[in-house]
Amino acid sequence: MELSVLQLIAIFIVSCIAGMEGMAEEFQMHRPLLACTLIGFILGDLTTGIIIGGTLEMIALGWMNIGAAVAPDSALAAVISTILVIAGHQSIGAGIAIAIPLAAAGQVLGILCRTLTVFFQHKADDYAEEGNLRGIDLCHFGAMGIQALRVAIPSILVAMYVGTGAMQAMLNAIPPVITGGLQVAGGFIVVVGYAMVINMMKAPYLMPIFFLGFVFAAFTNFNLVAFGVIGLVIAAVYIQLNPKYNQNQAFAAVAGTVSDDELD
Repeated sequence: MELSVLQLIAIFIVSCIAGMEGMAEEFQMHRPLLACTLIGFILGDLTTGIIIGGTLEMIALGWMNIGAAVAPDSALAAVISTILVIAGHQSIGAGIAIAIPLAAAGQVLGILCRTLTVFFQHKADDYAEEGNLRGIDLCHFGAMGIQALRVAIPSILVAMYVGTGAMQAMLNAIPPVITGGLQVAGGFIVVVGYAMVINMMKAPYLMPIFFLGFVFAAFTNFNLVAFGVIGLVIAAVYIQLNPKYNQNQAFAAVAGTVSDDELD
């Protein structure tokens, strides 16, 4: 599948935004669910983009930058794997399998880019001492530009050569045992990522409801919409019955039964 110039430009723009958002995390555009969906829309296959994004999002749930710890690069993995699946005519399973080593490679690339941006940080300190606000702004733009190109350059190179025979030969040369093993590993990572999120929530009192959801999923034929409705109903009932969320109402009811004369 040969991409048009307009598609390449759109992929470059989305990749730049995803790369910058990987550091800023303000609008979460680097998350696979958003990045894959946008790339799928650009390539004319929105459904496949959403499926890849949803699957990768489950894998990347526990991936986040905490302090100096750099998480695997979900933005690079999301963009390139979607391009390979849609434009490179690879299976979704193969795209998910390729995304895992891409995220690890992007993690190394992210550390390198953070090291390079140290120059801009020291330069911004110099401009701050001089009172040069424009220079500080340029340092910010320069540092974010490096983060944008971190994802955009590999993505645009893959997009340019994905339809060529060399790229297809390289993808087809990957042994099935490797892609199959990576798919199995991806399944494990989904569970680990979800477990990390649950561990960070620190809500052991909600575990009975959590396990109840697994029972419903195993012994019923409900779809995701039905599970969503059941979850909302359980959450509403839990909030109504939990005294922690009704302390103000209880205090108001007790206060209403005591007259001003009795308080005097």
